[in-house]
Amino acid sequence: MTERIVRHASRLAPEIIAAYAGQEASTVYEAAGGVGGMDHTVRPIAWGQHMVGNALTVRCHPADNLMLHAAIAMAQPGDVIVAEVGGLVDAGYWGEITTVAAMARGVVGLVIDGGVRDRAAIVSYGFPIWSRALCMRATVKKTLGAINHPIVVGGVSVHPGDLVLGDDDGVVVVARERVNEVLKASQARTDKEAAVMERLRQGELTLDLLGFRQTLTDLGITIDAD
Repeated sequence: MTERIVRHASRLAPEIIAAYAGQEASTVYEAAGGVGGMDHTVRPIAWGQHMVGNALTVRCHPADNLMLHAAIAMAQPGDVIVAEVGGLVDAGYWGEITTVAAMARGVVGLVIDGGVRDRAAIVSYGFPIWSRALCMRATVKKTLGAINHPIVVGGVSVHPGDLVLGDDDGVVVVARERVNEVLKASQARTDKEAAVMERLRQGELTLDLLGFRQTLTDLGITIDAD
């Protein structure tokens, strides 16, 4: 029988996580080739959040958060708890108590395809969360799930030890075997976009800088400067 709780999953090096700290989710998503971006239903509970860390994956039974409590007990500093809850969104799987407990363990954020509650208190602590809903309905603590097994959240496969990054645009997951490659591409993209922004400020047009004028010409449209 497969072990439900894997206690010693692979982890990302702290320096890799630190190197991603200045990156934006959309940039990382593009640098990764347009993969790893969770769908729009996984949303930040407050604007201005930014999170990057090591995925600690959790699979819960619907309306049961027992495994989230177990995951907190196993968590290490720099972990992001990523939770799949069996498709039942309308329950408050996470709240103020789990937030305080997780922060004390060094957990840097939560991504969950279910509901959370106690939003005001959580926001006041500055704990970043991306969820599918806010819901006050209670959960039970009765059923075994799994920890540190592959899961799917927001349409994205997440494995233990993947890199998870979230901001106002959403959440992106980078497979642990690609973190170096995607980081290099993200940094290059950031530098390139900075140069483009400067040229735009000097009055150049996106039509010319990005090659869209030729596309319009090919479609039979000519746009002349005023």
